Amino acid sequence: MDLDAVRTFVAAADMGRFQDAADELAITQQAVSKRVAALERALGVRLFARTARGAKLTVDGQAFLPHARDLLRAEERAVDSVRPGRRALRVDVIGRRLAPADLVRDFHRAHPGIELDVVTLFDADAAIDAIRSGTVDASFRAVTRGQLPAGIGADRAFDEPIQLLVGPGHQLADASAVTPAELVGHRIWMPGIVAGTEWAAYYGDLAAAFGLTIEVTGPDFGVKPLLDTLADSPSLATFVGELTGFGWPADQGLRRIAVKDPTPVYPHSLLWHRDNAHPALAALRGHHVSGSGGLSGAGTWTPAWA
Repeated sequence: MDLDAVRTFVAAADMGRFQDAADELAITQQAVSKRVAALERALGVRLFARTARGAKLTVDGQAFLPHARDLLRAEERAVDSVRPGRRALRVDVIGRRLAPADLVRDFHRAHPGIELDVVTLFDADAAIDAIRSGTVDASFRAVTRGQLPAGIGADRAFDEPIQLLVGPGHQLADASAVTPAELVGHRIWMPGIVAGTEWAAYYGDLAAAFGLTIEVTGPDFGVKPLLDTLADSPSLATFVGELTGFGWPADQGLRRIAVKDPTPVYPHSLLWHRDNAHPALAALRGHHVSGSGGLSGAGTWTPAWA
């Protein structure tokens, strides 16, 4: 249905005269007549009865008027859904229990008036494709320098310290901190690592840099089975980010142990498209660039590609 014709019909119904509707819409009276006539042909009914005093709605016109108003309101909502500043800012995070979700929550607390739509995509390649296509506005990811195509910008947002997670019977359970060198020979189990992803690249480089044994064997049944296994094992450990929000039962006795000298940090960057004009995107970038106190420095390690 021609929405310009519907808009013209509503204006004529409200004004009571085609000339007044023409003045309201900044078109000619002839254009009003043509649009109304085309709408009447499409509907197969007469909408107006022409009188000496103007145009009066027929019974069919009165029946159609509320639906015509609904059509125009639907058009307005549709336009608003994609108008910069009116639709929600869509942000991708790698997981809702991981550090990027905390970064987005921190932004929301600082800017409660900005509507957010938080999604989780699989890996950095999927996130970059979504940014290029406009399906998401921004993403928190670890990316290599050569991974970013033209038009995609990146701000280093947060370098997250990596910690060791062990059960109460593990050899290192009573340690307050360990060095990467002290982890050589220990079994670090990370069944959730998927070849080709950014986290596989990170932990692969971490293992190579310090001679660590990171095992990815066995099916990944999720967080709870992993934590249950660690809680009962005297030899298995895993790596978690400092902000990883696993809520394990207190009776498991799991221990987080800091890794130092150097501290491996996971490099979270904020990705966006340079042509994206959503005003909330500028606020998101400004918030995390100005709050970059969590970036790495002396005494930390991160892959050369970050």
